[in-house]
Amino acid sequence: MTKRIKTILFIFMAIFSLLVTRLFYLQVIMGPGYSNEASSQRINNIQIENSRGDFLDKNGIKLTGRTPKVTVVLKPSLLRGQNEVVDNICQILGLDSEKTKEAIQRKNTPILMEVDSETKTVLSQLNNEGISFVNTLSRYNTDTKAKHLLGYLNKVDQVGSFGLEKVYEKTLNYGKGDSIGVITDAGNNLLGGLGYRIIEEDSNKKKLDIRLTINYHIQSIIEKVLDEKGMTGAIVVENVATGDIVGMCSKPDFDPNDIENYLLNNKKPLFNRAVAQYNIGSVFKLIDLAAIFEKDQDYNMVFNCPGYIQIGDTEFKCSSYNTGGHGTVDINNALAKSCNAYFINMSLDLGAEPIISMCDKFGLGKATGLSKQGIEEAKGVIPTITDLKNPGDIANVSIGQGQTMATPVQIADMIAIIANGGVKNNVNVIDCIVNEEGNKVRDLKEIEQKRVLSKSTSDKIKNLMEGVVNTGTGKKASIDEYGGAGGKTGSAETGQYVDGQKIVQAWFAGYFPAKSPKYSVAVFIEDGRSGGESAAPIFAEIGKEIMKKGL
Repeated sequence: MTKRIKTILFIFMAIFSLLVTRLFYLQVIMGPGYSNEASSQRINNIQIENSRGDFLDKNGIKLTGRTPKVTVVLKPSLLRGQNEVVDNICQILGLDSEKTKEAIQRKNTPILMEVDSETKTVLSQLNNEGISFVNTLSRYNTDTKAKHLLGYLNKVDQVGSFGLEKVYEKTLNYGKGDSIGVITDAGNNLLGGLGYRIIEEDSNKKKLDIRLTINYHIQSIIEKVLDEKGMTGAIVVENVATGDIVGMCSKPDFDPNDIENYLLNNKKPLFNRAVAQYNIGSVFKLIDLAAIFEKDQDYNMVFNCPGYIQIGDTEFKCSSYNTGGHGTVDINNALAKSCNAYFINMSLDLGAEPIISMCDKFGLGKATGLSKQGIEEAKGVIPTITDLKNPGDIANVSIGQGQTMATPVQIADMIAIIANGGVKNNVNVIDCIVNEEGNKVRDLKEIEQKRVLSKSTSDKIKNLMEGVVNTGTGKKASIDEYGGAGGKTGSAETGQYVDGQKIVQAWFAGYFPAKSPKYSVAVFIEDGRSGGESAAPIFAEIGKEIMKKGL
């Protein structure tokens, strides 16, 4: 082979290599980008699903995206002229036949509708190319847990509108999703051989999930119990040792897929009662006890209760008012009987400053750790020392009436402090952000501990709280067969009556098991009869179920 031929062959091979390299670059490396650009000019995308990260419980159980769903896709250009088929479809789907035919005739945009598996089977039997199905996962359904906490999405753009969905929108929305592509020419005519297709939109972002401190099984228990009672209210369960909220529910609740139907509902199903503030009634007496024992560990006033106590022109009544009073009462049975006269007398001896100072130590009147995690919550209302200028004001506050309000979350935390030997943990409901493998990407939990009560004071209060359940107003909260419990009833006046019976905001706040407390629970019933009648039995049911299942 001559030198000239070799040179020509070398040049030819070099040019060929350059061409192959260029083609590889254009088709393989840049191809997807060019394809997307070209498609965007002639593809009208109808979004089926905007993929989002999920909310998980503390053990990784999914709280969202748990339920398979089927979306039926009706393709207008392939159904035109098939009036009998369209009539059958409309009958199966419950659609207006004439309006559907008009829509099919007028435009190429697919008609999308969620259906159940039975409906899919019936539609499939029509065996028509104008009908397709897309299988995805429904983010929410009517059985979704912790709805008030998670929130909901905007129906149009699938962006978080409320709750944690809104707070963590940027973390959860990673840009991937499925669409129906309608491929047309410049004249809006379907391109032959292309027509409709499912387009999987990709994203450079990775899916991230948010792990909560909620325990799915405990959450299921508290929602089921409150649902079965048909009551309006809230329940909060806190891990005594960590401050983690393991259960939080508010009733009535809502269907996150159909928010419009709840906006004007006078029962306020969208309102999260677990973080709303209410008068707490006699639950406040635990603050009185903490204040008096921190001042005097041996305090044990003996008092004769005639059923009321007169402070100036105001008569403060006990629950025993109509039966002649509680008689001789000491510190051991004053809490069990919830004797207003005893606690008012004790608080007047104590004075306003120690009581208000103790409220501050417990975190009442202040936001909990939930607000730092993006959850809107009421701070509650606690009067200042200057607000309590006369004995009547102190009397009101000491029994949880007047200017004393707290949220169920705050009350659950107050009980947790007592049950935890006087140590307060920061309250959390969000743990961390994790990747698809479940590995922690970012910690969202704030861990902080501080002692707010001496252990001896907390032990004394626990002993008295167990007396409430064993012999006092909280007998219906008893779970003796599962280790016992301690707690306090509360009933706050509303001024309302139904069938001649007084309606109160009813509370039971307690912990279990008695000797080695694991959980604190705040049960709040908005329209109850009393804490002992309406809230205590709910506490007992929750405690029994949790202990029975070893949670």
